[in-house]
Amino acid sequence: MNNNSTLLLRRYGTLALKYIVLTLLVLVIMGPVATAILGSIRTTGEFLSQPFGLPQGEIQIENYTGILESESFWTALWNSVLLTIGVVSLNILFGSMLAFVFSRMRFRGREVIFNILSIGLLFPLVVAILPIFIQIRSLGLINNRWGVILPLVAFGLPGTVVILRGFFRAVPLELEEAAYIDGCTTIGFFRLILLPLTRPALMAVATLQTIYAWNEYFLPLIVLNDSELWPLPLGIQQFQGQFGTDWARVMAYVTLLIIPAIIFYLFTERFIVTGLTGGELKG
Repeated sequence: MNNNSTLLLRRYGTLALKYIVLTLLVLVIMGPVATAILGSIRTTGEFLSQPFGLPQGEIQIENYTGILESESFWTALWNSVLLTIGVVSLNILFGSMLAFVFSRMRFRGREVIFNILSIGLLFPLVVAILPIFIQIRSLGLINNRWGVILPLVAFGLPGTVVILRGFFRAVPLELEEAAYIDGCTTIGFFRLILLPLTRPALMAVATLQTIYAWNEYFLPLIVLNDSELWPLPLGIQQFQGQFGTDWARVMAYVTLLIIPAIIFYLFTERFIVTGLTGGELKG
């Protein structure tokens, strides 16, 4: 009886600890989001006096309407869409081809080169921002969208290659041999057979890269001088004046910035789960 009681205590104790940890994680993650949403429907004075409180008077819808009626917001939104499409498209294109080479082709030094490429996962873009800026300037890409897109693609490639390589290697070799016997070329096998079979992984990578590009702030800040080229994360600067910051408008702008990312994630979350855990791919 004592042994059974001890086992039950351990079981429920472990379960309670898991729930406590998960609850704390949710609070840490959702705390800033809730602060932004609550701050966006109050005045700046209310937000500064009580950042985590509820509106004391009327809900300040004007914070949103003022932004949505601004031409600069829609310009920044369009710039973010262009940057995201460019980063995701090039990342998937080059990442899938590199993953195909590292997974299906044999050549001397393949694993060494792959390991060197994988080291890129350890270094965020901000670590190399000075060499990147010098290279972009030497290429004449300052104040040019390509000056943002190309570095983001380069630093996103290691993760894409690592994910896709595992999926490409899981495709049975017999399937590839049968395709070649039927007259399929290497490019045909890659395009018509391998990519459709690994669609969950491609969607997972596309989702991760979309969120990565959509939220990028530091690189556009360094490269883009023209406000007409600024993506949404840089648009926050328009609310910083010489004598202060309109924090209510900033919170409304942040909320509008994260809403598309949240909606996109909710629709593609299943692709991330199936894509990163093996999902629908069967040998």
